Amino acid sequence: MVVLDPHYPQIVLSFHYRGFEVQIDRSLSEDGESYTAWANYSTGCAIAVPNARSRTHAVKQAKAWCDRRLSD
Repeated sequence: MVVLDPHYPQIVLSFHYRGFEVQIDRSLSEDGESYTAWANYSTGCAIAVPNARSRTHAVKQAKAWCDRRLSD
């Protein structure tokens, strides 16, 4: 299978929060910008926020995701 237009991550912000390394990825499309937040931790990684319309919103949602993960 050949991918004609692969997506290369464009990390625009990375920070540590409560033991997680959070990376914010920006994607551009015809609809505008969208942001995805990845949460990396010692045993793997997860998409904490699949789609946010602003970097600020992605950061807030990612922090909330980390908080929920630690409270379980």
